[in-house]
Amino acid sequence: MFRTSVGTRLYVSVLAVFIAFAAAFIIFQHAREREYKINSLNARLQDYNSRMIETLEYIGDHSEATLDRYVRNHHMHGLRVTLIRRDGRVVYDNMYKNYAGMDSHRHREEVREAFTDGSGYDFNRLSSTLKRTYFYSATYVPELDLVIRSALPYDNDLAEILKADQHYLWFTLVAVLILVFILYRFVSRLGDNIAKLRLFASRADHNESLDTEDLVGFSGDELGEIAERIIKMYKRLKRTKEEQNVLKRQLTQNIAHELKTPVASIQGYLETVLENPNINEATKQQFLERCYAQSQRLASLLHDISTLNRLDDAPEMVDFETVDINVMITNIIKDTTLQLAERKMAFDNCLPQGVVVRGNQSLLYSVFRNLTDNAIAYAGEGTTITLSASADDDSWNFTFSDNGVGVPYEHLPRLFERFYRVDKGRSRKMGGTGLGLAIVKNSVLLHGGTITVNNNITGGLRFDFTLRK
Repeated sequence: MFRTSVGTRLYVSVLAVFIAFAAAFIIFQHAREREYKINSLNARLQDYNSRMIETLEYIGDHSEATLDRYVRNHHMHGLRVTLIRRDGRVVYDNMYKNYAGMDSHRHREEVREAFTDGSGYDFNRLSSTLKRTYFYSATYVPELDLVIRSALPYDNDLAEILKADQHYLWFTLVAVLILVFILYRFVSRLGDNIAKLRLFASRADHNESLDTEDLVGFSGDELGEIAERIIKMYKRLKRTKEEQNVLKRQLTQNIAHELKTPVASIQGYLETVLENPNINEATKQQFLERCYAQSQRLASLLHDISTLNRLDDAPEMVDFETVDINVMITNIIKDTTLQLAERKMAFDNCLPQGVVVRGNQSLLYSVFRNLTDNAIAYAGEGTTITLSASADDDSWNFTFSDNGVGVPYEHLPRLFERFYRVDKGRSRKMGGTGLGLAIVKNSVLLHGGTITVNNNITGGLRFDFTLRK
């Protein structure tokens, strides 16, 4: 079924409103101007009537000869003057003297209005006496109880006088044409933008290419700007989705690779034990301990993967509470005392009192614990871990550093990537999952903070991050 476009419907609707408005304006203006000219002519005749009354009252002579002389002296081409009594009988007419043969004028519209309201008029009415069309204007004279009626023949000259001026008509038509042209230009651009948006939606729905010439060059108005931004946003989201798919594939491959190692180790040790029932107890115990260690590593890996998925997929589900960082660091130092002792390391806690933030207890613990475990694993024996903090108006600025071997500069930008390791073989031997620093970064970002990593000038690694109070 044929469907008109939004632009066409808008154009037709607005054009119809314009035309209706123009027609109403023309009709109204025509009637208004005609009424104005009729009122002007009536005022002119009323003025004649008033001057005639004043003159007659002044001279005190109301004879027919005097009236004829006055009309002749105050000549208006085709003017007819009539005096009418209240009973409708004509007592004077400058053009028709057979008063007895005249019909009663009592019911003439202008006469009736004059007796009632003091004045009245009627235009374009045929005279039953002279068989000619006149414009009549009547004025009541209370002193004489008469109506003086003056009339002009409704001929071509009078019709031309009463004819409405046509300039406003041409002005209205020109204004409508200009508005129609402007509307057409506007609706044309609107239609082009909508057509391109429809084409974009169709191609996006069918997963077709959007890099074509018919989807460029939008008009320079607000809709064109919005359309361009929508297409750019869609392209950007599509590229982001493609990048996310690549990252997910890489992540899946990395997860499979990371899981493969402990699973293969556990499977190998168990197969050895099962296939050799006569294996001595010491060797069996050693194999079982190694299986347990690998299962712990597997559990840690799954826990870290679960934590990252929670940060990525449902950050709004994370519960926030008031967290005392001082107490948390004290507990971490107690939990890692043996590891620190084995590596002959020290933890220098330089936090001021009252370091309290609004956050998730578990995730903040993961931040400081992963940084601590990372330093214990890679800083080197005999080194010192230092944690300090300073306060801003709305956040705490933390510095977590060590004086160990540091990291080569080319690796620094990638330290927060998932499963990225500077020394893959050594990392796996140390039992790391490769996700600790990724959890640190995502947890800090979730808490509205930022984090950077650099090497200390004097040696060792330094993490600077913020957490909101």
